[in-house]
Formats: sequence, C-alpha cells, structure tokens
Amino acid sequence: MTKRIVVTGIGATSALGGTAPENWTNLLAGVSGTRTLTHDWVEKYQIPVHFAAEAVVRPEEVLPRHEAKRLDPSTQFALIAAREAWEDAGSPDVAPERLGVDWATGIGGVWTLLDAWDTLREKGPRRVMPLTVPMLMPNAGAGNLSLHFKAKAFARTVVSACASSTESIANAYQHLQDGLADVVIAGGAESAIHPITMASFSSAQALSRRNDDPATASRPGAIDRDGFVMGEGGAALVIETEEHAQARGAKIYAYLVGGGVTADSYHITGNDPEGAGAARAVEAALAQAGASADEVSHINAHATSTPVGDPNEYEALKRVFGPRIDEIPVSATKASTGHLLGGTGALEAVYTILALRDRVAPPTINMTEPDPEVPFKLSGEPQPLGDGDLLAISNSFGFGGHNAVVAFRSL
Repeated sequence: MTKRIVVTGIGATSALGGTAPENWTNLLAGVSGTRTLTHDWVEKYQIPVHFAAEAVVRPEEVLPRHEAKRLDPSTQFALIAAREAWEDAGSPDVAPERLGVDWATGIGGVWTLLDAWDTLREKGPRRVMPLTVPMLMPNAGAGNLSLHFKAKAFARTVVSACASSTESIANAYQHLQDGLADVVIAGGAESAIHPITMASFSSAQALSRRNDDPATASRPGAIDRDGFVMGEGGAALVIETEEHAQARGAKIYAYLVGGGVTADSYHITGNDPEGAGAARAVEAALAQAGASADEVSHINAHATSTPVGDPNEYEALKRVFGPRIDEIPVSATKASTGHLLGGTGALEAVYTILALRDRVAPPTINMTEPDPEVPFKLSGEPQPLGDGDLLAISNSFGFGGHNAVVAFRSL
C-alpha cells in the first residue's frame, strides 16, 4: 500500500539568509545574494571571476568553535540546516532505529582536502590533521548528521553533481515507502567557493564574468545570460509518513508525492540537447505521484543561466507538457541564490514547498530581455498560484548526465 509522505520541517542557509524564513522573505523581495569576493586568494591566483553568492551567515557565527573545527565547511552547513529543520519539525520523538538520513553533496570537503595538501607540502606529514579524511569524505555530512541526531536506520549519501540533493529527497520518499524508517532527514550542502573550483569553472567558461555588476550576473532565461554564479550553503527537510506525523500532532507543510531519477548517458558535462533523460525524470516523478502533466501548477526550474543549459531544460519540459509549458508559472531561483551545486536541489525544494504553502511562485530576478528560445513563464514579481489543489515539481540536472525531479502537493 502506498503511504502518504509529508514534510514537517525545513531548514536553509544560503546567500539569502541563515534560516529558511529569512531565505523565503528575501527571495520574495527580489534580493540578490551575489557579491564581490574580498578574499586575498582572488588576486593572488588571478581568478578571472571576482564574485559569488557566499552564505550570508558564516558557520563560525552559529556553531561552537570546538564543533566547527572538526568539520569541513560543507558539513558545517549541513549541520546548521538540519538542526533548523529538526527544531522546526518539533524535534520528533522517534526511535533511533526508525530515523534515517538521506544526504547529498556534489564535491564534499574540498577545503579540507586542499588545505591538507598545502600543509603537507609546506610543513610535512606530521602536521596533517588526523581528522583530515573523516572531514573531506563526501559522506561526512550524512555521517555527522547520523551521529548528531542518533539516526540508526541508515545514513546514505548521494553524489551526483548538481542533481545530488534532489536525488536524496527522491530516495527519502522511497525509503519511507519501503518501510525502512518512519522519519528521514534529507537534503544537501556545499561549500565550494574555492580557488580551484572557481578557476576550473572559469576555464570551462561556465561562470558569468559580470565582475562589474555581480548582483545581476545570474539571469536565467535572459537573452544576454553568460553563465552561472557559484553559491554555497545547505538545506534540509524532515520527511515522515503521514501516520507518524499525525500521531505526534506535527504541523505539515506539504506532501512529498514522488521523485524521478534518470541518466542522459550523453556527455560528462553537457545535457542531452533533446532533453529525453530530463523529460523521463519528470515523467517518473509524476507517475510516482499518480498525477498527470496537466495537474502541475508550478515548476522550480534548474535554470542555471548558462547559454546552453536553459534552452535544453525548456526543450525537456516541452516534451512533457507540450504547449502548456508556456502557461505554467516557473521560478528560476538561482538568479537570487547562485548555484549551490550538490546543495541546490534541497534549497529549491524548500522554496517549492513554501511556494505551495503561500500559493505564490517566487520571482526570477535579473530578467532583462527574455530569450525567445527559453519562453518560460518567468516574472520579476511573485506569481500567484491560485486556490485549490496545487502540484509542483523541482528540477535538478548535473554533470555526468544526472537528472532528478521531486514532486510536492499542497495541503
């Protein structure tokens, strides 16, 4: 028997704010989280792109020093977001063996790894920290969340580039359906605004180079878009069976009704230009939700602001929705937050849930002249979603040809 799965807690920290409510308020207000970088390494290494969407609340402002120093920044963001979501959910009373963690990252502990390499070269092996490997490993987020919340059902990690945390949420849905847990903490985090990643993405000509106007650099769907903006942070959802949530009198944000995960098998960095794999992921999420494409009321698009990626996503969605894709309110929230890589899907899932709660699609800022090849229904102002039953999807697509989509229903 198919179970009803609900979201009872949310947490988020990003360039728009240190909590989920701050994120939502600033997103609706059209705030840009992209700012000029002030780190000395930008000039030292002559990084061509001088800006990014750094988290506005730094982990050291939130976490005790003794705790923070044992965690890579990506895991610090994971812990901050998950703690907020857990508290928001009312700190569920659940047996440890019935609590699971489905977490994600795209890169993991890049700061720890490369700092340790510098230490080794400059000071020798005895100065490399014993905790280096537990801090840099991609599963550090899941492992530390499992330890913190005493989650013993499972602690799983998805690493599928920019689709990672959307896939982790899809997995959480399935794990709850399969009876492996009653409550799951799901989401993802990333902290990769680092000289090596900034230099690499710059060399690949993937980043916007609007150094003179960072706040407007990310402009999904605009004809003059020139690349994405690096972001950082994390987001978490507390997800549980409706039966468990009702038994403890929990508030419910929305229903998680399905997820779809596919692969393009096309190119290691490029999406299939025909969008077949992405379309199948949308169709799989809708099939699991028992819904048709005609029921979808809102889409949070992956929409990174790259010249190639945005049209490819439009073509993929057109395969599913036909001409109706031009009528569905779409939000491209990376214009405000930058691209959190492995953490981006979880953050956008939080935004999708709040869009259903408040029945409004958040604005897409920096929309100059729309690109006729990407005629999504984007708006610089919030778009009302109307009354009645609402169904929304959130899309994520990543290097390696990963596609992941999750679907939510309003209460």
